[in-house]
Amino acid sequence: QLVESGGGLVQPGGSLRLSCAASGLTLDYAAIGWFRQAPGKERDGVSCISAVRSRAYYADSVKGRFTISRDNAKNTVYLQMNSLKPEDTAVYYCKGSYLDLGDYWGKGTMVTVSS
Repeated sequence: QLVESGGGLVQPGGSLRLSCAASGLTLDYAAIGWFRQAPGKERDGVSCISAVRSRAYYADSVKGRFTISRDNAKNTVYLQMNSLKPEDTAVYYCKGSYLDLGDYWGKGTMVTVSS
């Protein structure tokens, strides 16, 4: 099971750090992705980090503002979000992808960027 946390209401230009914690699963061997879905829109990929070498990838819309990282000792992946914009408002989901187990999704955490 994956559980996201850290969402909330923040003003434009502010920061939030989202966490994706696993229970019953080990994240060490999973590629972890963060996705978001704004009201009335499709779910889009935001960032992901590979299982091997922890290579990070970002959507153009968040590049330079968001940073993904993993702490295998805590079995958690983070998404540090800086310089937040109103268009970042969405429900954020994490997904763990395992070669042998398939994909696991969390239930999401809401991020609202508004003054």
